[in-house]
Amino acid sequence: MRIIHIIPGSGGTFYCQNCMRDNELIKTLKTMGHEVTMVPLYLPLSVETPEVTGDTPVFYGAVNIYLKQMIPFYRKVPMWFERLLDSPQILQWAAKKAGSTNAPGLEEMTLSTLRGENGNQASELDHLISWLKKSEKPDVIHLSNALLLGLARRMKNELNVPVVCSLEDENVWIDPMDEDYRKQIWETMAERATDVDAFIAVSNYYADYMKSHMQITDKKLHTVHTGINLNGYEPASLSFSPPTIGYLCRMAEPFGLGILVDAFIKLKKENKFQNLKLRITGGYTTDDAKFVKSVQKKLTKEKVINDVDFVDDFSIKNRKEFLKSLSVLSVPVIGGEAFGTYQIEALAAGVPVVQPNVGGFPELIKITEGGIIYEPNDSDHLAGALASLLSNPTQTRKLADKGRKVVFDRFGIEHMAEKMVKVYESVVNK
Repeated sequence: MRIIHIIPGSGGTFYCQNCMRDNELIKTLKTMGHEVTMVPLYLPLSVETPEVTGDTPVFYGAVNIYLKQMIPFYRKVPMWFERLLDSPQILQWAAKKAGSTNAPGLEEMTLSTLRGENGNQASELDHLISWLKKSEKPDVIHLSNALLLGLARRMKNELNVPVVCSLEDENVWIDPMDEDYRKQIWETMAERATDVDAFIAVSNYYADYMKSHMQITDKKLHTVHTGINLNGYEPASLSFSPPTIGYLCRMAEPFGLGILVDAFIKLKKENKFQNLKLRITGGYTTDDAKFVKSVQKKLTKEKVINDVDFVDDFSIKNRKEFLKSLSVLSVPVIGGEAFGTYQIEALAAGVPVVQPNVGGFPELIKITEGGIIYEPNDSDHLAGALASLLSNPTQTRKLADKGRKVVFDRFGIEHMAEKMVKVYESVVNK
């Protein structure tokens, strides 16, 4: 099967779950004998295997689409100038700048891009369609998320191929926007959803959420849980010498790092947790720097900064070593997430998770039996939940062993890829 996979890049400055999901899926589909072309949008992809992307250019370059949105006459500039601003050096620079990967301030551009051929970035869609027409016709086109729905109509009509679309955390981008924009964007996404042959959510929770927000029919909606490449995940010793809490995600306020730090500070005030450690990794953007500094300042003020380790390198190799050093992992995302790949990574390494009762977290913990849920999502209740495991190594190891077994049985990337191919076949053979 020939598959075009269209993926927005994050620039590689933080732990990007969608990027990792798509990267591993594409590698696995190729090993299964499928011909897959990865097409990056906006920013360079944060993949650790360059052979996956090959020499495919970046379309809808972040600098160009921003200028086309803000400066009408820029929509007429020569192609050679646009390509100059799509160079890897310029886009890497853009990825490090504040705002390039955060929604507030980009509402108009998000809406315009969703309008596709009717938006201010219509010429970018022209370039992409033209490039795709020069290649051998694919059997299916896979959009990485529903914020790319503006591409679907012309692709489907001009290339005469079915289009499928993954669903994961679009609401995280949309929810911080002003109410008027949120309403317009959800309405536009619902309208554009009719251009897609199948939607693939990463959890049953998120399938239900997007079904109600986008009026997706049951016939079009599928759930395929995210899988990871399980090679190299060795079980943590869980020695509790010293007991160590871990955080693996983008270091940003919405992902709950502040809640976890407050819970850690509370625990450190108890005699039995005086040797407790906290390890944090996942990277951050320029927008997040102020928040990260405030967290470090609080830890310094509370005189526990020396028991906290901020790990810069969050590459796959370093993540595996990072996870082996933990006793438990928690990423208390304030509003929850559609899935939370860090949970699967932790459990693959034999580290149990402590998560709030929001989003897709309860679904995953129920399936894996590799952690515990707490509510409400505040530092007091998180501290209590963490203490219950840190005080009971035997129970912690039982959760870790059970979770690791289920992850290796059900959450390998091969399992995910096989299910994804069945979705592709269902639309190709219609």
